[in-house]
Amino acid sequence: MEPPWGSKWAAIVSAMACIDVGLPGWSNGMVAKFIRPARSAQDYTTLVYKGCAKQALSDPTGVYSQALSAVFSSLVQQSFGAKFFNTTSAAGQTTISGLYQCRGDLSSGDCYNCVSKLPSLADQLCGRVMAARVQLLGCYILYEVSGFEQLSGLQMLYKTCSPTNVAGSGFEMRRDTAFLVMENGVASSGSGFFATSYESVYALGQCEGDLGTADCGNCVKTAAQRAQVECGSSISGQVYLHRCFISYSYYPNGVPTRSSPYSSSSTSSGSGQTTGKTVAIILGGTAGVGFLIICALFLRGLTKKQDDE
Repeated sequence: MEPPWGSKWAAIVSAMACIDVGLPGWSNGMVAKFIRPARSAQDYTTLVYKGCAKQALSDPTGVYSQALSAVFSSLVQQSFGAKFFNTTSAAGQTTISGLYQCRGDLSSGDCYNCVSKLPSLADQLCGRVMAARVQLLGCYILYEVSGFEQLSGLQMLYKTCSPTNVAGSGFEMRRDTAFLVMENGVASSGSGFFATSYESVYALGQCEGDLGTADCGNCVKTAAQRAQVECGSSISGQVYLHRCFISYSYYPNGVPTRSSPYSSSSTSSGSGQTTGKTVAIILGGTAGVGFLIICALFLRGLTKKQDDE
């Protein structure tokens, strides 16, 4: 059975590179835009994709609409003070749950501006359906009526790879090293978000706000592996799983000096110098573990030899 959210592109629907994806249980429309690394604070409101349940919300009394409006209102209100929030609202005999998340490098004001656009976008793009998800470059919103089919946290929702490939050798090694630093950074950050740069490769990863540390690390690692396979030598790419996402961009002339190429209001999550030290620690730690294993095997062999004698 094809997994929820689908695995194939169904059709290119415009010269703007919007695409439809056929999804079991969802409308024939996860509309997405192939996006380049954003260069201004306004770009965080760029639409990445949307997913809409196929089943319409039957609501003759208006109880579902009232509950959904209450969920949206609560999410928007919380977005000025928190990067992640989830809530529920009673709707007759059932409930509607919803959440939003902002990218970790957005300011409080940018987070609010981003999230405040999502309720109207969800209504405009999906109508009133049993579940919907709208992903902008800087934030996303998700709501669903209780009992709606759940997705695996590692299910890929959307990916995009630049059609431009990096010429010459060495790029994939630099990108994979940046991924390694990012994976370790996300796992140890405590916030589920980490951005870094390594030899002209900028990499960013984030997990859903209530995902545990171990699951977060596994999710980001899986997303990075998907990017390696799906994007190959593409100059940039993004992979969105159900509960995390990663993004990378290669800048031949060096990563822009501001801390994040994605937002002018971002805060620094790592510099080239810090990244270099981190890489040395990670690789050094790996080498150290290997050395200890070799020593242990040598001592075991020596002990066995003495016992045989």
